[in-house]
Amino acid sequence: MAYQDDLDGYTQLIRFSDGEHYVEIKEDLDNLIRLGLQLESITTDGHKSILKAIKKSISDVKVQRCLVHIQRMCLLWLTRYPKHESGQQLRGLILMLLRIKTHNDKLFWIKQLDNWYVIHKVYINEKTFKENSKRYWYTHKLLRRSYFTIKRALPNMFHYLSNSKIPHTTNGIEGYFSHLKNHLDLHRGLTPKNRINFIKWYVYFSNKK
Repeated sequence: MAYQDDLDGYTQLIRFSDGEHYVEIKEDLDNLIRLGLQLESITTDGHKSILKAIKKSISDVKVQRCLVHIQRMCLLWLTRYPKHESGQQLRGLILMLLRIKTHNDKLFWIKQLDNWYVIHKVYINEKTFKENSKRYWYTHKLLRRSYFTIKRALPNMFHYLSNSKIPHTTNGIEGYFSHLKNHLDLHRGLTPKNRINFIKWYVYFSNKK
């Protein structure tokens, strides 16, 4: 895990872990604050542990949700060719996400999303009784999940419009990790200990640039 400054790509802190755990992330954020780092915003993929840690450690910082992650997950759930018009229309709206450059674009897009929900509300709330579980389940769960993923993230999707320094995607650090993985692939025979040391030196020399 890496905590990186978007402006200059400087990696402030790294941690080796087997997952995104709340306790560890909170500890990392607390340590960054103790080191005197002034956090203006955090751009994240929206993992629950990350959001919880931010809320607990630095509740006043702006949290920008990565639009690429939101778009990617929703398009995955909706599939490339949705059969129902509701899915087709929502897919079209999701494809517009990265084109939102102004507050007027945002207002227009949100209005379109609200209109979509009014039109298709009954459809996405349909339930089907499952005999094996003796329960009712949402019939169009992936369509519904896509919409409510956006709806829950909406308050933190457009901070970048008010502050151009806030990155609206995590593409910078994703590219960093991709470059690191390419280097690691050239040294597949390294032991786990040496792989960790390789990463540490990689981060060190990257910060020296």
